[in-house]
Amino acid sequence: MRFSGVDTKAKPLPGHGSVARSKLAFGIERIGLGPMRFRVISMLLLILLAVAAGFGVERLKVDDSLSQLFRSNSPEFKQYEDVTQRFPSNEFDALVVVTGKDLLKRDSIQKLRDLVTDLQLVDGTRALISMFSARQKPENGEVPAALFPEELPEGAAYDQLIDQVRSNEIIRGKLLSEDGQLALVVLALDPKVVGSNKLNDVVANLRKVMAEDLGNSGLKAELSGVPVMQLEIRNAVERDRLVYNAIGFAAGCLIAILFFRRVSFMIIAAGPPLLAILFSLGVLGWLDFRLNMFLNIMTPLIMVISFSDSMQLTFAARDRLIAGEDKFTAFRNAVLVVGPACVLTHMTAALSFIALQFTDSDLIRTFGEAGLISTVIALVAVLTLVPLFGVLLVRKEETFAAKFKGADTGVDALRRFCSYIATRMVSHPGLYSVISIAIVIGLGLLYANLQPRYRLADQVPDKQQAVAASGQLDAKLTGANPLDILIEFPKGADLYDPKTLNVIASVHTIMEKTAGLGNVWSLETLRRWLVEKEGKSDTTTLKEYVDLLPNHLVRRFIDQNQDAVVVSGRIPDKDASQLLPVIDDLNKQLDVVRSANPGFEIAVTGLSAIAARNSSEMIGKLNLGLTVEFLFVACFIGLAFRSFTVLLASILPGIFPVVMSGALLWFLGEGLQFVSVVALTVSFGLGLSATIHFLNRLRLEEQPGEDPAIGVMRATILVGPALILTSVVLACGLAVTVFSDLPSLRLFGWLSAFAMLMALVADLLILRPTITVLQRMFHKNLPKQMIEPQPEPLP
Repeated sequence: MRFSGVDTKAKPLPGHGSVARSKLAFGIERIGLGPMRFRVISMLLLILLAVAAGFGVERLKVDDSLSQLFRSNSPEFKQYEDVTQRFPSNEFDALVVVTGKDLLKRDSIQKLRDLVTDLQLVDGTRALISMFSARQKPENGEVPAALFPEELPEGAAYDQLIDQVRSNEIIRGKLLSEDGQLALVVLALDPKVVGSNKLNDVVANLRKVMAEDLGNSGLKAELSGVPVMQLEIRNAVERDRLVYNAIGFAAGCLIAILFFRRVSFMIIAAGPPLLAILFSLGVLGWLDFRLNMFLNIMTPLIMVISFSDSMQLTFAARDRLIAGEDKFTAFRNAVLVVGPACVLTHMTAALSFIALQFTDSDLIRTFGEAGLISTVIALVAVLTLVPLFGVLLVRKEETFAAKFKGADTGVDALRRFCSYIATRMVSHPGLYSVISIAIVIGLGLLYANLQPRYRLADQVPDKQQAVAASGQLDAKLTGANPLDILIEFPKGADLYDPKTLNVIASVHTIMEKTAGLGNVWSLETLRRWLVEKEGKSDTTTLKEYVDLLPNHLVRRFIDQNQDAVVVSGRIPDKDASQLLPVIDDLNKQLDVVRSANPGFEIAVTGLSAIAARNSSEMIGKLNLGLTVEFLFVACFIGLAFRSFTVLLASILPGIFPVVMSGALLWFLGEGLQFVSVVALTVSFGLGLSATIHFLNRLRLEEQPGEDPAIGVMRATILVGPALILTSVVLACGLAVTVFSDLPSLRLFGWLSAFAMLMALVADLLILRPTITVLQRMFHKNLPKQMIEPQPEPLP
């Protein structure tokens, strides 16, 4: 069958009865020939490796830490970790947010107090702070009585009690909103429970108690806090892994069976990617990698990386079977012809993961390491298993060839489409190349205007309670995210020295007066309460009351060695660009205290502070790394093909999907997030798969003295169907992440899928005319010296 004068059927490569052996991949592709010869040994080894990988998968654990993205060896992060260890509070606090218009009515308060009492009885809880923890004025040096009496008063006496509650220094704006419609209960969980699988049961029991106690009260209770967020992340990661495996593999199998129309070819094309997933996750499990919001997308990424080349090899072998070759020769030739491009595509994908090593984030570096390992495993799995499954599963080659030689409807339709595109693109290659350059430059300007974005909530499932409850705290109690100021004393300074207490009071005052901050707690809170209620400000009384408090409450603000304290506040979960001015303003005000009190070390810390300071810089570094990668990968491809023409031709198709995706982000007002840059970095490496496979075929199809346009058309028709199918599979494999509860993974999914489809557009509409123009300009074809004949073996 011919279209536009170009043969659309597979034909012997140059040499008539010989197969092209390329130096393109240094012979690495030949590892796929061994399993064809030693089939029994290969299958036994495959089974053993699959069993070992299964045990490795069972070892995979989830890293649900909210700080994982900023985890590094930087002094700031080490200080943050030190504070969380010395003042263990926020990471173990479950926040119970109770809302209702009639919250302060007598019946509602009674219901709320019953809830607080029952929450303390849930196994796994350690302590609790609520408005019912507040005390009355101390008398005669005795432990003060509770502000709320055991039997709630009625009428005017109750109204007077509520007035006291709303004006109480400890309750107002901290545990009760100004409008009296939101109450916060801080529930300290056992640290051993938070770090174990028991957390799921504890949170479930808390929710059960909340539902039972507030049943028909008109009050609504929701859970938030770091432990709850971590649990929701953990559950989402585990759920997503199952969804990604099922949907991604089903999509690949469906596409394979629709176009190959044989179960055997579906297994040949889809089996190696499935096993690549198993082997990769197994190795990651044995190497003690922890699943997190990035590593959780490793499953669809492995599927994407391996399925693309698996389809290319299967298509090539299928075409050779239709052309009359026996199965051994067909799959051997497919490995030798398509295999070098498979090696090169995996190498470019590996370079993308290597580029992620140049970041300060341990999380992103770990993702890069896992991606690099998985890319190598996927390459070996595809090159060895496709030919192995091919020679084991294909039966009656003559019957197969006769059946599909004249009735290959699906593939022939794609070839007609490819012929149409190629004919148009090479008809006016100069014009289309100039248009392509203009479009890429215009999109690049939009991409350059993207601003860094980061919000902590993007790491947490947004369809669960934690984010909704945090949003209410942001609106009613000035914020849900903790922000701490660490005050370390000079050597020999005592906690109760007047100078030390003055420093704490100054820092406390500055923090509560800083716009955007609120709910400030410290030792100064207790000192003010004593002054207000008892009229005493002496250090002896303060020390007595500190000694009366439960140890877990003291440890929230005072180091056990009493050589440091924290002043803790809350800040809304806004974009880092909005938080940074607040942090900077706070630091500027603290400089006055620092200069007036030499020897005292005062530092603003907490995850919010680290995110505000570092997110923009880290995103900028990742973006710069992506820009450098453009040129580096283009040089790598040009070097691999030994062609300056190829180097130039690969630049525009590689850049287009990235800047096009960036322009879409700009149009949607999304900005540039961590996950955006990582998605574009990975998609850039994967998107070059179509470019490399086309260039590999092009160098085999061109003839000396022939117009380059003819070779471009012939190569497009021969490899185009596989390129289109694999690009669709790539997009489907990545798009399954849109089913995630994690906003960051949903963004990764649709952005990566869009970038992959744009890579196909660039391959068809930019690469074709560009390579034609460049070859005509340099008056030479792709280098023929890379091709050496090799005798075709017997079956």
